[in-house]
Amino acid sequence: MGFIVDAAEEFGVPNVSFCIFSACSSICFLHYRQLVESNYTAIKGESNIINGSLDTVIDFIPGIEGITMRYIPTFLRMTDPDDIVLKFIAIEVERMKRASGIIIHTYDAFEHDVLFALSSMLPPVYSIGPLSLLANQIQDDDMNLLGSNLNLWLEDSQCLEWLDSKEPNSFVYVSFGSITVMTSDQLVEFSWGLANSKKNFLWVIRPYLLSGDSGSLPAELLADTKERSLLVSWCPQEQVLNHPSIGGFLMQCGWSSMMETLCAGVPMICWPFFAEQATNCWFNCVKWGVGIEIDNNVKRDEVERLVRELMDGAKGKEMKKKAMEWKKLAEEATSSPNGSSCKNLDAIVKLLLSPRDKID
Repeated sequence: MGFIVDAAEEFGVPNVSFCIFSACSSICFLHYRQLVESNYTAIKGESNIINGSLDTVIDFIPGIEGITMRYIPTFLRMTDPDDIVLKFIAIEVERMKRASGIIIHTYDAFEHDVLFALSSMLPPVYSIGPLSLLANQIQDDDMNLLGSNLNLWLEDSQCLEWLDSKEPNSFVYVSFGSITVMTSDQLVEFSWGLANSKKNFLWVIRPYLLSGDSGSLPAELLADTKERSLLVSWCPQEQVLNHPSIGGFLMQCGWSSMMETLCAGVPMICWPFFAEQATNCWFNCVKWGVGIEIDNNVKRDEVERLVRELMDGAKGKEMKKKAMEWKKLAEEATSSPNGSSCKNLDAIVKLLLSPRDKID
């Protein structure tokens, strides 16, 4: 929607751009030119995985020191410097710099170093997340009704009754969002890994999850797990994440889902698919201490091992403790007028209502 910046300038009104990505991935996009000029973007395909190019450390992007090319957004890993996606990113980055302000769905304590770095590269940056917690502060039935209908698929709320029958911290929630696709082989490996872990699991298997040939779960697996598994096409995710029986979340590291997960204080197993999800995964596992990564080449033994570690292991307990700390900080940012996200939201309103001559 970057063209709105052009329209706002034409009509002489302030405009604030809403960035749907994390701050850590946004700063990668802002450095696309340096990545292209350094030839880092020409890393794509199996050959680069084999020769180690994806393990190249990127040392010139502030706030994300130590990250490797493997975890840079996939949109920036193009073999052709004239790629249409890179050109689109270039246009949008320049438009961002012309906005009156930038909103990012995060909170200050969570991405402090990156937000500080962004403040010198962009117009005023306002972190106003997590949005779900901010929305909870507003007592408005019409708004709540609107939010309850913003789903691509029909939610199966009956799964909550199934969760009510489970012990606290006893099930793994599995969902790969609305875009991720996987092969039938990956589906089978995930399913057997979950089954062999002997843990309860709720798995969202939405329409079009599988790429290419259709596939299904083995009949013997369904029979073996019928008492401790539930498969649904979609679910009320926020309610599931806040259910007392949840123990962890196997997910693709989409940013909105990550924010909801942190609000609930739930640790994660990360299987990034594309775009900025790999960047989110790296921060989740390396910087924020709330995730463990599963290899893209999914194997049932690794799935089983990581699920057991998440639910029963020392690492899982550490991640749970850290997730609860981030949850507390998220609540502090959104639950009082002095919270950082609340103050930033007020600042945005004042900016939009300011006379034009005070913005220029």
